[in-house]
Amino acid sequence: MSESQRTGYAFGRHQPASHVIVHVSDTHFLAGGAKLGGRYDVDRTFARTLEAIAAVHPHPSAIVITGDLTDLGEPDAYRRLRAAVEPVAAALDTTVVWVAGNHDERPALRSGLLDKAASEDPVTGVWDLNGLRLIALDTSVPGWHHGDIDGAQLDWLADVLAEPAPHGTLLAMHHPPLPSHLPLFDILELRHQDEFAEVIRGTDVRGILAGHLHYSSHGTFAGVPVSVASATCYTMNVARPAADVNGMDAAQSFQIVHVRPDTITHTVVPVTDAPTGDFFSEAWLERMARLTPEQRLEEFSRKPGR
Repeated sequence: MSESQRTGYAFGRHQPASHVIVHVSDTHFLAGGAKLGGRYDVDRTFARTLEAIAAVHPHPSAIVITGDLTDLGEPDAYRRLRAAVEPVAAALDTTVVWVAGNHDERPALRSGLLDKAASEDPVTGVWDLNGLRLIALDTSVPGWHHGDIDGAQLDWLADVLAEPAPHGTLLAMHHPPLPSHLPLFDILELRHQDEFAEVIRGTDVRGILAGHLHYSSHGTFAGVPVSVASATCYTMNVARPAADVNGMDAAQSFQIVHVRPDTITHTVVPVTDAPTGDFFSEAWLERMARLTPEQRLEEFSRKPGR
């Protein structure tokens, strides 16, 4: 089902989205519902995140969570995260893609979320989302917080990308192949980026979804757009000098990704209870839909008195 079929409205020049993906990152769950650092109630903010996810789209193609699913890799943390996400995914009839991050532990992630044997093997996968290919990479390095992609994983990726997908490919990974605004993150950046670039350059990869930074960021890598989702646990207060940036319990968000034939957009969705106006609504859209394009412009575009 296309985006226009789901919403019933298509007023602009662009074709409707063929796929809608919810991009979440850095949930950092802890066993027993403990607060992160004794301060951040990650369960509470993630519950609000799930409420927002259920509201923004009735049937996304996938919910992709790009790493640091837990803070310490505890088995109970994975069980609790799964118990929170799966009922929402079932209600939306959508797929959940779990991506490993530097705070995760591969054995517990594999057994707790994927029902696979516990091992240190990279957590990778390929999903066909009605013609859009989604590939999960594992940039975690057991025992370390920086990122890397070894030669075996790059060879595997090259084999997968050898045949294009009908709607192209998105990559999901934790460590973004981008420089950071914050010096501290460059210490923990992704290694072997040149080799990674050689694998994806010239392929059907249309975008890279990443996390790790705890603030939203965008750039390009090997000619491919990269979108970094902020965190649901806590975010970095970048309204300070870069050397003094630290975490804050505010501005948590996720992204909704619209994949169209000619472009992909990434919309930041705040997780907040802020007062909201009530001018626009389904009824307003229905009224606009009954008008001709010219009437819509007259109704909504023309400035008063002009």
